[in-house]
Amino acid sequence: VVYQQGLGTLGDKARRVAAIAANIASALGRDVAAVTRAAALAKCDLVTGIVGEFPELQGTMGAYYAAADGEAGDVATAIREQYLPRYAGDALPASAGGQVLALADRLDTLAGVFALGKRPSGNRDPFGLRRAALGIVRILIEGELELNLKSAIEHAVSLQPVDDKAAGLDADVYHFVSERLRRFFQDRDPGLATETLDAVMARQPESLLDFAHRLAAVQDFLGLDEAESLAAANKRIANILKKSGEKSAASIDASLFEETAERELYAALERAGNMVRPMIAEHDYTEALRSLADLRVPVDRFFDDVMVMTDDDAVRRNRLALLGELRTLFLDIADVSRLSTA
Repeated sequence: VVYQQGLGTLGDKARRVAAIAANIASALGRDVAAVTRAAALAKCDLVTGIVGEFPELQGTMGAYYAAADGEAGDVATAIREQYLPRYAGDALPASAGGQVLALADRLDTLAGVFALGKRPSGNRDPFGLRRAALGIVRILIEGELELNLKSAIEHAVSLQPVDDKAAGLDADVYHFVSERLRRFFQDRDPGLATETLDAVMARQPESLLDFAHRLAAVQDFLGLDEAESLAAANKRIANILKKSGEKSAASIDASLFEETAERELYAALERAGNMVRPMIAEHDYTEALRSLADLRVPVDRFFDDVMVMTDDDAVRRNRLALLGELRTLFLDIADVSRLSTA
C-alpha cells in the first residue's frame, strides 16, 4: 500500500518510524523494544474495513487488534495514542510509549514531505504539517521531555528515501517547528512580546523544554529594575563589537587596564561568571539572570568612564575582549540585546 509517492509504502513508513522511535526512546531512557514493536504495528489497522469506513477509529482499532492478538499492554496503548493530539487543545499521549511513537510518526511525516519539497505555502497545508509540528511542540513541552530535537530531526531526514535531498533540509524542518513554537507560546500568553521570543530563539536551543525554561527566565528578568539598563547595555555592546571591525584580544589582560571602572567591571565579571556558569549547567536560567542583574552598576560606570575605541591598539582590543566576555555571559542564556523594555 503506497504511503506517499516518493516515500514508499506504509510498510516503509512503519520501518522508518520504528527506527526514529528507537532513537528517541534510547535518548529518553524509554523501553526501545516496546516502542519499536508498537511502531511496526501502528499502521496495520489502516487497511481494515472498519477503519476504511470510520477513519476516526485509526489507532483505536489498532489497539484493540494488538490486544486481541496478545501484544503487551504498553504496545497496544502506544498504538492507541500515536495520533494524539489530533487537534489544538486535544489530549496528549499519556504513556511513555505513546509519547515516543507520536513524536516519531510526526517527525517522519515532516522530514518526508519536506524532502519532497512539498512544504506548506500560504493557507495550503494538505499534509497537516503545521498540526504535526504543533503536536511535537506540545508533547515535548507539556510532557516535559528533554530531547535534542535538532538531532532527532537530522536522524529522521537521513532516513527519507529521497535522492538529492536539499542542503540544509534538517535546518528547514527545525525552523518550521520553531515557528509553531512561537505560536504555542503566543497563544498561551497573548501579551508575550515578539522580542522576548526572539531573545531566546537567537540561542537556537536544541531542546524545546530548554527553550521554555529560558523563556521563563527572560520573562522573570524583564520584571527586574535592572533589566532596561542591562538590555540597553547589551545592545550597545553588540553594536560596538559589530562596528569595530576587528578582533578583540584573545584573553583579557588585567595589566592593560587604565581606568578604575574597567578594573571593577572585570572583577564583577569574574565573580558573576563563577556564580552563574554552574547555574546555567543546571538549567537554572532564572537564578542565573537574577545574578547577572547585579552587573548593572559596574556596567553603567564602565560606559560613563571608559572610552572603548581608544587609539591604543592593545588597550582597545583588551576593552573589546572585556565587553565580549560580558556579552557572552548573557548570551549563554539569551540575547537580551533584543529585548524591548519600554
